[in-house]
Amino acid sequence: AAKLSQDVVAIAGEAVRSLQPCRLSWGSGAAAFAVNRRNNPEAEVPARRAAGTLVGPADHDVPVLVVRDQAGAYRAVVFGYACHATVLSSYQWSGDYPGFAQLALEADYPGCVAMFWAGCGADQNPLPRRQVELAQRYGYELAGAVKQVLDRPLRDLESKLTAGYVEINLPFADLPTREQIEADLESKDRFVAARARRLLVQLDVEQSLSPTYPYPITRWTLGNELEWFFLGGEVVVDFALRLKSERRGTNTWVAGYTNDVMAYIPSRRVLQEGGYEGGGAMVYYGLPAAWAPTVEADIIQAASRLGDDVDRTVSN
Repeated sequence: AAKLSQDVVAIAGEAVRSLQPCRLSWGSGAAAFAVNRRNNPEAEVPARRAAGTLVGPADHDVPVLVVRDQAGAYRAVVFGYACHATVLSSYQWSGDYPGFAQLALEADYPGCVAMFWAGCGADQNPLPRRQVELAQRYGYELAGAVKQVLDRPLRDLESKLTAGYVEINLPFADLPTREQIEADLESKDRFVAARARRLLVQLDVEQSLSPTYPYPITRWTLGNELEWFFLGGEVVVDFALRLKSERRGTNTWVAGYTNDVMAYIPSRRVLQEGGYEGGGAMVYYGLPAAWAPTVEADIIQAASRLGDDVDRTVSN
């Protein structure tokens, strides 16, 4: 722990000493290996892909943010994709497909740091999977999409950044009673029993279960042109598709897994369909109930208000 602290301080100092004027640019590409796992049985994906019959919403955009120094050399490339990094399932250290993409980009652009961010891919898997060769293939496909963006004219951003942050009280559906929780203690499912123990402690200490969760939303505006939303939790793809449709299209980026990962965040459609992302996974996060039917509307409205408030601040 002591060495880690020393290393972090040393790296921070090195970063400060290497500060220099840079140019920020952006573009957008595409990669197609993400598959909606709710609508496409894993064993059927190769045949469906070959036949062009994959179904379900997906977001194949690859947003790219580029940092270049005054000489035009790449200093950093930041890119995202909406898909679980779950090609591999072993207990060996691996960056999965994002790691292979980063390695490929850093090899092609010496001195450049490649960084990956996860989009709203909670219901998206890289399929087929479970082989290192597939993780490499998807990583190289993603890196190839980024390189295609770098080979095209990029859009420069003004030297301007605005940011906003809000936490909303995201409501749960009907909370369980103490009697229901005590009954879950006897469950043969160890995850159900473990959640029951946790909830009973919460009841004993706080006298009640909270009907809401403090859900974080961040929004950056880069150069008055590019807006970037950061949503907490494992967010399904519907959120990114809706925000991009209702706001700025490819000028709107949406990241998941930010600030807090408390549970899966389903859209209203996924919540109504049920299943793992629709509420079944809540037990593994130790939360008392599924989200209320307003989950999508609450998050989209708060994100849009945050974006509009930032826009008004900039224009003023």
